[in-house]
Amino acid sequence: MFKFFRQIRKRLLDGGKVNRYLVYAGGEILLVMIGILLALQINNANEARKDRNKEIGYLTNIREDLITNGEKIDALIERRNKRIETAHKLIGHLEGDPVEDWHQFNLEIIQINTWERFYQHNYTFQELISSGNLSYIKNDSIKTLLFELESTYKRLKAEEDHWRFDSEELVFKPAYEDLDMQLILRDYRGEPNVLSNTVFKDFFADRKVKNGYVMATVEFGTMNRYLQTMKRHIEEISDLIDEEISKG
Repeated sequence: MFKFFRQIRKRLLDGGKVNRYLVYAGGEILLVMIGILLALQINNANEARKDRNKEIGYLTNIREDLITNGEKIDALIERRNKRIETAHKLIGHLEGDPVEDWHQFNLEIIQINTWERFYQHNYTFQELISSGNLSYIKNDSIKTLLFELESTYKRLKAEEDHWRFDSEELVFKPAYEDLDMQLILRDYRGEPNVLSNTVFKDFFADRKVKNGYVMATVEFGTMNRYLQTMKRHIEEISDLIDEEISKG
């Protein structure tokens, strides 16, 4: 191709056709520029396709993380709702409702005393932040909701820390001070007729115990509301991701 152009240029110059040569030279320059622009467009298209593939990969992984979190949230909300119900039952007993089954009563106390945190599965989002690759996600609504999800998660962690402090002071401490833990454990392991009203006499008289269960109903409810907000964010983000991926 280049040899062909050189032959044309030589014939024009040898023939003294300077004006025609200038026109030819301008056309040759134009062709070169068009070739460069086409190459740039092809290169840009290839880069855009690579970036899009990376974006879809990140979005797919984020969606998988969100699915995991949604399942964990549903299970934890259910467990905490049961603990709220249990706390109300225990408050009723402390206010005078008779205890018909001391073994069941003991199990309910242990259920409230069980400590549990929620840990978010957000490895892909953290990777995007730490690597500086968040710009691959082009949908601003998805990015905004991801940050809102992270913000709600942090508020949940603060509430869990609050409950941890209250539970240590109002639930764990009175139990250790008022109850014979050896008898509690013997009953928990299935030994019959270990517990009675006498074992729980000081426990029932301790105002901190009731206050602890009251705070359990309040703070478990608050933590569940944060989890429900996170679940709504997860559903919104998942819908946006599905729409984005469907674009190809």
